[in-house]
Amino acid sequence: MRTIKSVQDYFFKRTGFLASLMTFFAVIGPGIITSNVDNDAGGISTYSIAGAHFGYRLLWSIIPIIIILIITQEMNARMGVVTGKGLSDLIREKFGLKITFYLLLALFFTNLGNVMANFSGVAASLEIFGVSKYFSVPLAAFFIWWLIVKGNYKSVEKVFFVAVLFYSSYILSGFLAKPNWNDTLLATIKPNFDFQPNFLIILVGLVGTSVAPWQFFYLQASTVEKGIKVEEYKYARLDVILASISCMIVAYFIIVACAATLFKAGIRIENAKDAALALKPLAGKYCSALFAFGLLNASLFAASIIPLSTTYTICEGMGFESGLDRRFRDAPQFYGLYTALIVIGAGVVLIPRFPLLTVMVVSQVINGILLPFILIFMLSLTNRKDLMENYTNSKIVKLIAWLIVFVLTLLNLFMLVTLIFPLAK
Repeated sequence: MRTIKSVQDYFFKRTGFLASLMTFFAVIGPGIITSNVDNDAGGISTYSIAGAHFGYRLLWSIIPIIIILIITQEMNARMGVVTGKGLSDLIREKFGLKITFYLLLALFFTNLGNVMANFSGVAASLEIFGVSKYFSVPLAAFFIWWLIVKGNYKSVEKVFFVAVLFYSSYILSGFLAKPNWNDTLLATIKPNFDFQPNFLIILVGLVGTSVAPWQFFYLQASTVEKGIKVEEYKYARLDVILASISCMIVAYFIIVACAATLFKAGIRIENAKDAALALKPLAGKYCSALFAFGLLNASLFAASIIPLSTTYTICEGMGFESGLDRRFRDAPQFYGLYTALIVIGAGVVLIPRFPLLTVMVVSQVINGILLPFILIFMLSLTNRKDLMENYTNSKIVKLIAWLIVFVLTLLNLFMLVTLIFPLAK
């Protein structure tokens, strides 16, 4: 009898674990997708430059960036689960339509700049393989539009999960570059700070490309659309934690790959395309091809998600119907706006001599201005007992979150100053 009881106890414990595991896999998605989209064309270029220009010296920054991502995105997931509403919807309800309108207007233009940048990344990555942008960009734009308009939330999420898996190409590139792992690990745990302008600019860029306003709106909106319940919140939180770590592991290996090859050879680059081309004679054609493929995957992924985030945000804020499980006729504003962002974002990349760099810089300026305000809105909302009930921020989360707001505000002020008044190299 004792043996039978032991087997039963083991079985119930085991099935309890399996049930939890199945629930986790049912809930996982919004965090993983949101965090990995942060590694878009602009992000990959920033990580590549960090490794090529400064070697392993900036690897330590990955750890505090992970903490920033976990704290900020956990608040979004918690708000979405508890309230069942998106961030822009809550801002409109609690702070008024006028503030929401100007916030949405700024977000639209900064996100449009990011969409343009990612279609530019599609063009750049496939040009490495000899494909003209006049073929690759329209084809990519149509595929992205078709995927969203003709799919539903579950089917689209499955495609995005596949895209996340392809980020492993950067991890493989890091190993193919054959870095000095002793130097790499030491640089990871030992901060190496420098007050030289160029070093500070890249450090700000690493933080800025990892923490963007659009991600807060998309994460909360997708959490709501997925229908995650309060009792499943712990799995949503785990999703965010694993997502924050996984996306920065990718960033880590991009820096490592470029530090072990380009920095060692004294080669300076301006973007991810330069990095992919420069890796070929230094680390072999496979490393170069994987790097270029990673850029294509990241650009396509971000060119899908960022317009989607924008449409969620604006439609929620203005009270329009939104969601991937609705058809075009049921949510015309949602799909119409998404279509417009895809058409404009892809179209400008095809215009000869279009000032794409200027647009990207301006979008980053708006991004820098918006970020602290959005974080303050988030903190205010998650501290409200009437809104969050028993899921308000703890004292330690409040303290860390306000510290993050302060640090990000200083970093973004520095970024704005350096963009408006460029410092000498």
